[in-house]
Amino acid sequence: MRVVAGERKGMPLKAITGNTTRPTTDKIKESIFNIIGPFFDGGIAVDLFAGSGGLGIETLSRGADRALFIEKDSRAFQTLQENINKCRYEQVSELFRADAMRAVKALLKRDIAIDYLFVDPPYHKSEYYDLVDALVQGGKLATNAIILCEHSREVTLPDSYGPFKLTRQETYGSTIISIYRDLGEEGETID
Repeated sequence: MRVVAGERKGMPLKAITGNTTRPTTDKIKESIFNIIGPFFDGGIAVDLFAGSGGLGIETLSRGADRALFIEKDSRAFQTLQENINKCRYEQVSELFRADAMRAVKALLKRDIAIDYLFVDPPYHKSEYYDLVDALVQGGKLATNAIILCEHSREVTLPDSYGPFKLTRQETYGSTIISIYRDLGEEGETID
């Protein structure tokens, strides 16, 4: 695992030992950011189910201002901290060792406008995608936000979360990437 592009391009990231998480491969990560980026002019990223932090770190490397990482697993959280420190992103990162449901409840109480929301829960826990709806309904996503959900073929996600419509789906083996954007009244992304 490594940072694919941006200011930390090529920086190796530590992987999590064991089988408690399923990291996004570099190939999928590169494809994701070619679709939604490839680079960003500021913004706030939230990486639910952060694991080793690959998606949030990649977003920071490509120009996001800040990233919030949520991870419950203690071993994954330790690896996440090590990767943040290695990339020297301590000043622009907030790390929360918490269950995603509790973390979303806390986010709903904050004054925050999320620009990039990454949701990659364990594949057998499809109810976690309801957290996207909670954040959308709670008004926590910026108008031009991008929602990215990584899931298995067995999981069917809705065509929209409020004003955020499914605009693209890519399949990589048994993994599907679903991307949502607010298309506005004209049916085009709002920039």
